[in-house]
Amino acid sequence: MDIPALSMVLAQNKVLTDVGVAMLSKNLDLMEDVGSSLIEGIDAVSELSVNPDIGGNIDIRI
Repeated sequence: MDIPALSMVLAQNKVLTDVGVAMLSKNLDLMEDVGSSLIEGIDAVSELSVNPDIGGNIDIRI
């Protein structure tokens, strides 16, 4: 293989590697957001399990 062809192959591999790393970074950011939302949801549910009587009764006057 000659030098120019080798150089082109290496450059293409670098571009593909950079794109892969960028996509993994975006996926990691997305998973962090999903994890944060999941933890917030669990915290909201755990509040109800600690105080099960909250919201159980409705007082209505007519």
